[in-house]
Amino acid sequence: MTMNRRSFIKLMGAVTGAGLAGAPMISSAAEILPKKGRRVVVVGGGYGGSIVAKYIRMNDPSIEVVLIDRDKTYISCPFSNLVIGGSRKLDENKITREGLASHHGVKLVYDEVTAVDTAAKKVVMSGGTLSYDRLVLSPGIDFRFDEIEGYDAVETPKVIPHAWKAGPQTLLLRKQLEDMTAGGTVVLSIPVTPFRCPPGPYERISQIAWFLKNNKPGSKIIALDANPDIVSKKGLFLKGWKKHYEGMVEYRPANKVIKVDAGKRSVDTGVEEIAGAVVNLIPPQKAGLIAHVAGVVGEDKKWCPVNQVTFESTIAKDVHIIGDAAIAGAMPKSGYSANSQAKVCALNIVQLMNDKELIDPSHVNVCYSYLTDKEAVTVAAVYKVAEGKTIAVPNSGGVSPDLSELEAIYGKSWIKNILAEMST
Repeated sequence: MTMNRRSFIKLMGAVTGAGLAGAPMISSAAEILPKKGRRVVVVGGGYGGSIVAKYIRMNDPSIEVVLIDRDKTYISCPFSNLVIGGSRKLDENKITREGLASHHGVKLVYDEVTAVDTAAKKVVMSGGTLSYDRLVLSPGIDFRFDEIEGYDAVETPKVIPHAWKAGPQTLLLRKQLEDMTAGGTVVLSIPVTPFRCPPGPYERISQIAWFLKNNKPGSKIIALDANPDIVSKKGLFLKGWKKHYEGMVEYRPANKVIKVDAGKRSVDTGVEEIAGAVVNLIPPQKAGLIAHVAGVVGEDKKWCPVNQVTFESTIAKDVHIIGDAAIAGAMPKSGYSANSQAKVCALNIVQLMNDKELIDPSHVNVCYSYLTDKEAVTVAAVYKVAEGKTIAVPNSGGVSPDLSELEAIYGKSWIKNILAEMST
């Protein structure tokens, strides 16, 4: 599968810049905000980027922080499965970052980053350039579409949505479920790990099954998992499916989709071709495109290696990567993890810029997964850095003991508070 024209232009910009080659970039673009003092530029304003921008300013207001994002409105991927299931509205997942400007003095730039010159310390956008002392990339994920035969990055998601970036894809999958005939089959494909939100696909199975149970009698869901088993909260998911969706969920481990046919709405595992009234194919993943543009992706060509104390790239000096794109040891790729990493990264960037001693990280992560509209389960852990690697602190967390309506209430409180923290 060839990449689309937009991605090709971006990557060509990277090849001509220093992000990949280490040579000076030739650019006639004007500096949009002349640099007068110390400056950190943050690219990506989601769970990681918004928080790192805010907390740098909170820890040292003398450092100018510029946050760049393509969109004025951010849509949270966490809790978008509930939109698909029907118990939440997508608008509840939307925030803006204007409060970061008015409350903390973060400068907001809405533009497309097309290249990064790590030698000259410049970010290149369609509207000009920005110089930096330190750069933070929080680009989230992109997809390895080329590993699935027949997948066209532009056309296939119009028929077979992935919905692994919240927004129009979320609403498309929801509409397809609403439009399907009762008694039909939904096919869901889970990629090999690592991917964004380890329990996310299994929560989605639950939410789709909940919708089918209440709206499309006689329907079922076939879940094809490229992994040998459920990768997170296995016992609780199996218990929930048995309790609420007996006979509806057909889970097939070690079934990797290698081919897709949008015309037939089918996927192929190399052993069997399976068609569905609705097909939700979640592709294998990698760091967001700008990480590749900046040349900070590791030898695996998927994720970004970082110093796990500072989150500084091990490839490019003065560039930090947080969130889903980073290799962060035992920490999962989750919104909660990105938030925790952002706070540590912000604090140690301030320490570095003030020539002070680094602070040892302590992280936390909690992932909420909804089995119905009212029952949820969680997994939690505390993390520290030992011998340069982030590890889970022994006996620091675990999974919730059972399906719980109280956990569901806690989860909705968490999403409300964390979105408020990102936007004010």
